[in-house]
Amino acid sequence: MRAAHLTRPGRSVAARPDPVVLVAHGSRDPRAGAATRALARAVRAARPGVPVSASWLDHTEPGPTEALRALAGAGEHRAVLVPLLLTAAYHRRVDIPAAVAAARAAASELAVRVTDVLGPTGAEVDGALLAALLRRLAEADPGRLDALVLAAAGTRDARARGSVGRVAAALGRELGVPVRVSYASAAPPSVGVAVARLRAEGARRVAVSAYFLAPGLFHDAVTAAARDAGAAAVSAPLTDAPELAGLVLRRVDAACAGSTRRLNGGPAVPAGPGPRVDAA
Repeated sequence: MRAAHLTRPGRSVAARPDPVVLVAHGSRDPRAGAATRALARAVRAARPGVPVSASWLDHTEPGPTEALRALAGAGEHRAVLVPLLLTAAYHRRVDIPAAVAAARAAASELAVRVTDVLGPTGAEVDGALLAALLRRLAEADPGRLDALVLAAAGTRDARARGSVGRVAAALGRELGVPVRVSYASAAPPSVGVAVARLRAEGARRVAVSAYFLAPGLFHDAVTAAARDAGAAAVSAPLTDAPELAGLVLRRVDAACAGSTRRLNGGPAVPAGPGPRVDAA
């Protein structure tokens, strides 16, 4: 006789995946919003069955608070929020927790897990992020390189700038060329200065790797300044690179696994009904 298959009480055979909300910085440039929506589609395609929506901190609707409230209104009790940010600076530390708290003020039953940003949060640089940057650089077809500039948006946060430096160092190891960091705002050097310095040091062919998630005014300005300084090529923003979609899902998985560990351990679960913001 064939043995009966027993299902443990309280466990569903196929648990429904939690909805994922991507939250980008936002821009007045419509290309930026289109890039975020394209990444949301890429994430959905990479993991069919997972609801994925996009939100923005500024300039574009909906904001993350509204996106989370909409999920609660649709009967959801859990959600995973992924900051589409390359550094863990002000937006990750202040704006996103505030948006989640505002959503839960209106929907206290909604548990929200907030993942790490897409850039490095520790000593290691995720291989998928490097692969996405290398993909975009190869698409720019720079040919043989003597040096590279990693062009980032810029921040006054020293720790965030340190994480950009770790990405630059990892790219240098991968490509076997000197890599310098430049910023479009908030910190020196500019991309034009960085390219000019490398060329003055003897690098004949210098390319620029754009450390941006979406097109916009910053990427346009970086491209123009790099070309004026003699750069051989400037890569496109990461947008919906398949490696980036995979990185988003890894951040989701890590946040969910961390939440499960905390639930099993007990101490990190809030005892009362107040706002709950879990950070991976």
